[in-house]
Amino acid sequence: MEQDLSYFKNFGEQVEQRISKLDNFAQRNQPAYPPRVIRNHTAAEAIKMFEEAEAALPEDSEEKPQLSVEVAGRWVAVRIMGKSAFAHIEDGSGRLQIYLKKNELGTELYDVFKKDFDLGDFVAVQGYLFRTRTGEVTVQVDNYQLASKALHPLPEKWHGLKDVETRYRQRYLDLVANPEVRDIFRKRSRVISAMRKYLDGEGFLEVETPALQPIYGGAMARPFTTHHNALDMELFLRISDELYLKRLIVGGIDKVYEICKDFRNEGISTKHNPEFTMMECYWAYADYQDVMVLVENMIAFIAQEVLGTTKVVFNGQAVDLTPPWKRLNLAEGIKEQTGIDIFDTYPDVKALWAECQQRKLDVSPQPTWGKLVDELLGEYLEPTIVDPVFIHTFPLDISPLSKQSPDDPRVVERFEAFVAGMEIGNAYSELNDPIAQRRRFIDQQQTTDEEAHVMDDDYVIALMQGMPPTGGLGIGVDRVVMLLTDQQSIREVILFPHMRARE
Repeated sequence: MEQDLSYFKNFGEQVEQRISKLDNFAQRNQPAYPPRVIRNHTAAEAIKMFEEAEAALPEDSEEKPQLSVEVAGRWVAVRIMGKSAFAHIEDGSGRLQIYLKKNELGTELYDVFKKDFDLGDFVAVQGYLFRTRTGEVTVQVDNYQLASKALHPLPEKWHGLKDVETRYRQRYLDLVANPEVRDIFRKRSRVISAMRKYLDGEGFLEVETPALQPIYGGAMARPFTTHHNALDMELFLRISDELYLKRLIVGGIDKVYEICKDFRNEGISTKHNPEFTMMECYWAYADYQDVMVLVENMIAFIAQEVLGTTKVVFNGQAVDLTPPWKRLNLAEGIKEQTGIDIFDTYPDVKALWAECQQRKLDVSPQPTWGKLVDELLGEYLEPTIVDPVFIHTFPLDISPLSKQSPDDPRVVERFEAFVAGMEIGNAYSELNDPIAQRRRFIDQQQTTDEEAHVMDDDYVIALMQGMPPTGGLGIGVDRVVMLLTDQQSIREVILFPHMRARE
């Protein structure tokens, strides 16, 4: 046993003291980690039940509600006053005050509480509810049981824990210390539920497609690579589920969606995490303009379901998500912000780069004309956006899966949805011509762009069976949660974000 405990005693004197208390429980034949405890109400339910019982009494009544409860939670605060003590326990629903009195509990139980319990321990208590002189609903404890001994004390100043390294690396401490963080993740769950509810209501079928793929595709991004030993083959974590979902459109499922994890081997920033959550949906006999209507209605629906309003505040800016959203041509938006008519240089990336240098624009050189246009969008147009807008009509060379515009062969029927300076979605009329699609894949391979789309012959064969005109959409779920919870970093809405290894 001593050998088993040696590891834990390396954590310092406070941990060693708590470990010694385990022996005290063992000597009393009281398990420090019982398999179960009795709890018939959450903290919030107990308070609500008492308040309702009070409200049901006549106004002039001197009677007090007589309600017994069995509640449990983490012990987070205590004030000992000789022969009595007030404490607070906390569960997932909130906090509840408890009152322990030596005369009521008996000397042994009261002394054990004072001697062997620590902040952070989980405790189950039984007793009756009353209201203190200060008006707080409280449990007068008749009996209690240790539910789980916390061997490590909560960090110093754990109330309102702010250190981001600790918060992200030890999210459990963040959740214990900051109730508002728990609220963010409750809202995240409701965002996904509302998204699913909307799409189900519109007749979309939810499906699952492979996360491990023999050929990655559906986006221009670098993949994570792995190896399947039994099959002796290279596989990739998906960067998108697009090509699999469109195979289902070919197969006759006219409305299909998936909410899943995608993985892109790229940098980490306030808007990017290598592992992220996407919703992709595909709609036969629709185009990118139909998808615009779907997006604006769906995001407004989600906001109403989660927040009760379509008007939100993000980073100090008031944002109105009420449809309809503004539509803005990409070339016109760039010209308005930079003075550059991008088509004057088409398709020469060097000519467009010269225009950028002449105007002293803060952009990075890119391998293709379309990539540089996209860089101008990100640097000079995106930051100007507050209320939602669909920026549409993108360069063909960065949209290998999109249908070419019938009015201008240089561009495609594609849009990106932006809100408060942040892209939340990407959509287009899907290219369904197998001959054109294969040519696009070949063209991608001839560029120097390391994120170019790879060849997928099986997808081309699927298109050869015939795919109806289709509108497709990808929505960044994490970014929608950021928007609706007013969080400027994606790490705030991902429970366990990727972090650099500790040095």
